[in-house]
Amino acid sequence: MNKKIFLSAPEMGNNELKYIQKVFQSNYIAPLGEYVDKFEESVKNYTGTKNALAVSSATSALHLALRVLGIKDGDDVLASTFTFIGSISAILYQNANPIFIDSDFKSWNISPKLLNKYLLTCDKKPKALILTHIYGMCADIQKIADICKMHGIYLIEDSAESLGATYNSKHTGTFGDMGVFSFNGNKILTTSGGGMLISDNKEWIQKAKFYATQAREDEIYYEHIEYGYNYRMSNVLAAIGVAQMEVIDKRVAKKREIFNWYREFLDGVDGITFMPELKNSIGNRWLSAILFENIDYKKIIKALESKNVEARPLFKPMHLQPLFKDAKSYLNGVSEELFKKGLCLASSTTMTKDDVEMICSTIKQELI
Repeated sequence: MNKKIFLSAPEMGNNELKYIQKVFQSNYIAPLGEYVDKFEESVKNYTGTKNALAVSSATSALHLALRVLGIKDGDDVLASTFTFIGSISAILYQNANPIFIDSDFKSWNISPKLLNKYLLTCDKKPKALILTHIYGMCADIQKIADICKMHGIYLIEDSAESLGATYNSKHTGTFGDMGVFSFNGNKILTTSGGGMLISDNKEWIQKAKFYATQAREDEIYYEHIEYGYNYRMSNVLAAIGVAQMEVIDKRVAKKREIFNWYREFLDGVDGITFMPELKNSIGNRWLSAILFENIDYKKIIKALESKNVEARPLFKPMHLQPLFKDAKSYLNGVSEELFKKGLCLASSTTMTKDDVEMICSTIKQELI
């Protein structure tokens, strides 16, 4: 059996263990320490945001964003339907109502046209939009940001998958009022588990930090006026993050190279199309995603499994999930078609061109 080729395996560099050893020597294990500060600074410097907060996950970062922005019981929050459940869970944590907006084929992300149409016709004004940059590729974010500003609703960018992606040379996560990144084990960079909340609004990040540390008041004893959460990142994980951030440009370049290898070997094959990239944007190609016509992608998955290669269907839209059977949705059929036809291919940064060629040969054999 060949070595296992994972969808998106973590890759450690040269300095992770060195920085972890420094944390152990300092005995500042969690939740405070110099590497938490260094990790936040590295994300700020890289993305150009003014403020950053290292937390336990991207979902916790989204939850903090909603809490800080005053989203509460009964409020409506718009969200991408073509996304992962973590983007939506935070809405439920605040007892708010998710309303799902469909995608367009130009980006596979939220359709600005559909979004604006909903906001012009809805009876109840939503408080916010959580916009996901799916698979590391940019949504039409400037249009979406302008629409949110025009209608007076907050924009939270779920950039969990898109660290390193830019639109007009500006990083995803920095167009909205607040943004989040993920450092889960399968992301382009990992701390094993973790996230980051960013914003140019210093007061919002300070309030989020307060909530993330159990909402403890500034007293010598434990004083609590509000409730909070145990959401801060440990110094150990932040040390890994600092080392990972040192190679972010290399990781983005490798992910894009892997996608280009897939395109080289599969371009022109009947029945295959690739996830698009918007003009003036550079996605990080976290996962190389394609669509199949006239073939059940389950056959492809089975064939790849026989070669010890992982593949996965595109996300099942949130409006199709049993959990959200009663939720309001504004649809055009795009996300359902993507789910029906699409597949994420192995995209680990440790892969070689020979790995990709073998995967593509396996796919082509199933298309004969």
